[in-house]
Amino acid sequence: MLVLAVGIVGASSAQMAAQRTRHQSALMSAAVHLAASLVERMRANPVAMALGDADNPYLIEYDAAADGPPAPASCYGDADCSPGEIAQADLYEVREALRTGFPNGRIVVCRDARTKLAWECQGAAGAPLVVKLGWRGNTGVDAPIVALVVPGVAG
Repeated sequence: MLVLAVGIVGASSAQMAAQRTRHQSALMSAAVHLAASLVERMRANPVAMALGDADNPYLIEYDAAADGPPAPASCYGDADCSPGEIAQADLYEVREALRTGFPNGRIVVCRDARTKLAWECQGAAGAPLVVKLGWRGNTGVDAPIVALVVPGVAG
């Protein structure tokens, strides 16, 4: 009976570990998809991306836990939308997806020349534009999980 009980506890523990791993993998896959989607949206709005860093609407920091729900913005099927309005609609969708799909999600888009993942940015001129995305789960680690460089954007 003791051997059976130990086996059941071991099997249950293994099942829980597998579920946690599956959940983390699903979050990571969704994070890569969301970050890549934002990169493509940025590349599809060349007028906004040509602005200097101080005026570029895509350079953001958003923490779903601290900042709360994003302000709605829409620009679908409207030929009169400015590049800034398109950017705000893009960012609303990304923020909302981050807020609803990730536990305490966070995103930062900035210039960063580092190779180590960190939320802080070293925004020197000429540094690549990077999309950093992550979430705070049970691990207690507060660092980006995904970081994608935006190709074709001059520093």
